Amino acid sequence: MSATSPQRLNPPPPSAIIRAQHAMLRTREEFEKQETQTLAPYAEKSANSRGRLFPEPKHSLRTDFQRDRDRIIHSRSFRRLEYKTQVFLNGTGDHLRTRLTHTMEVAAIAKGIARALRLNEDLTETIALAHDLGHSPFGHSGEDTLNELMKEHGGFEHNTQSLRIVTELEQKYPEFDGLNLTWEAREGLAKHTTQFDAPPDRPDFRGISPSLEAQIANLADEITYYSHDIDDGFEAELLRDEDIKQIPLWRESSDSIAAKYPHLEPSRHRYYAIRALIDVEVNDVIATSDARIRAANPKSPDNVRARKPLIGYSDRLRRENQKLRDFLYKNLYYHPEVHGANRRACDTMRELFRAYCANPKLLGAVAQTRIARDGLPRAVCDYISGMTDRYALEQHEKIVLKRGEKL
Repeated sequence: MSATSPQRLNPPPPSAIIRAQHAMLRTREEFEKQETQTLAPYAEKSANSRGRLFPEPKHSLRTDFQRDRDRIIHSRSFRRLEYKTQVFLNGTGDHLRTRLTHTMEVAAIAKGIARALRLNEDLTETIALAHDLGHSPFGHSGEDTLNELMKEHGGFEHNTQSLRIVTELEQKYPEFDGLNLTWEAREGLAKHTTQFDAPPDRPDFRGISPSLEAQIANLADEITYYSHDIDDGFEAELLRDEDIKQIPLWRESSDSIAAKYPHLEPSRHRYYAIRALIDVEVNDVIATSDARIRAANPKSPDNVRARKPLIGYSDRLRRENQKLRDFLYKNLYYHPEVHGANRRACDTMRELFRAYCANPKLLGAVAQTRIARDGLPRAVCDYISGMTDRYALEQHEKIVLKRGEKL
């Protein structure tokens, strides 16, 4: 070859290209190895999962908990959260939170706590993203209404309904109903406990407590609605600064921002005060939980399940949070503008429930197929609980108001 001739390079064989590409990928085995090396001994490890209801081949690039998270995000139930009430009826205001934005905020806070405590972020995020899948339209008022309507038929509780969705009601896969999540993810839903939520005991998820990852999702839910419901209350002009300053937690957060930034406009001041409040809550949970974990010294996730919850607030913050919660109940959740609108919406739910029970042919086709297996009231309950606020109101107008179905 002359000095002026272009140099010809022999291309590598295809097998070498495949090996090189594989070396650049992060495989499931690598993720699992990283969990073993970096997470605490009492953290859940995806490689040690108790598995799924229906066995499936492992994925080459994702752990089982990562697959759980993705299945939730791609579910229809998750998408419907965009149009379900958090505190204010969906559509009331462009900036007010929905059940979906609340869920995303819970997941973000939960992941941060899990990361700090060297717990499994993927499982924590999965439980946080799924914790409200079973929520009815019209918020907690809607849940109470469905529970009342179902009192002779097993009741309604949205955590139990979330579990029902991921094990039965979602229908996407050819080989099974539901999303076929791991046992650990399902446990987190079955045992999602806050001051709003008290799910029943289940024999298939025994233990005093769930995993630490599930406990974090529980606390992150509380932190989120304490702080962001304040934001929505101000946005809707139902809360006043002079009133909520009676609550020490808010006063401390607000005063700390005023001292550092004395000339902030009111809306920006409130945003930063809420941010400061979240920081106080999260830092307290991390410090308190870390101390409790060190004192208990659990050696495995099952050691955690045999104990009372280790993730929690300090005694002081728990007391102060109760004051904040009482204030929000009195001044926001049961404010006439909020409670009245929710109550009227729940009246439409009652009328819809009775109309469907009187004429089951009005149900969707899939819901009708469940009547023989689950009974008419449960099939109707499943159908209504899955509705968005908007669809429930539309169906009420179509079926009850225009058709005059018997109630």
